[in-house]
Amino acid sequence: MDKFESFSGVAAPMPLVNIDTDMIIPKQFLKTIKRSGLGVNLFAEMRYLDDGSENPDFVLNTPAYRNAEIIVAGDNFGCGSSREHAPWAIKDFGIKCVISTSFADIFFNNCFKNGILPIVLPQEQVDVLMKDAEKGSNARLDIDLENQTVTTSEGESFHFEVDPFRKHCLLEGLDDIGLTLEKASAIDSFESQATQARPWV
Repeated sequence: MDKFESFSGVAAPMPLVNIDTDMIIPKQFLKTIKRSGLGVNLFAEMRYLDDGSENPDFVLNTPAYRNAEIIVAGDNFGCGSSREHAPWAIKDFGIKCVISTSFADIFFNNCFKNGILPIVLPQEQVDVLMKDAEKGSNARLDIDLENQTVTTSEGESFHFEVDPFRKHCLLEGLDDIGLTLEKASAIDSFESQATQARPWV
């Protein structure tokens, strides 16, 4: 997993509440176990028309937001079934951060495990960020995980809370496998001692 670094990015406004995981990545795209290639299917039922062409009215299809790296969303983002394909699709599209007033627990946890920063802020602050995001590609939000701040294009800054362990994992690019590999020498030592003590195992 790549290290999460502070960045300035275009934020796409998605004020719809209760955006569930089936909206994020519809069930027909869950056959793969690969984390790559799902970005094209992100929000597929809203993003494409019945004939497969792009829906010109969907925010991520508009010129200002095609390269968005942040989503400012309505309440209860990521609710519904517990499919890890949802953060996979978000990450593969290029989204690094999702901001909302609340997230479904499983989706929230899966974001951290896949290098995405989910930020929870009060409604009044999300409203400010949503309004800023609606300005288009000229308005960029600054995301600073180290200092735990989100800053608007006009310089207004909001502080967010994040679990210290999850923050460490994002900053160092550590998923569950990476955390295990940090203990590789200790694991090797244990295995060596176990082999000597119980050679029959």
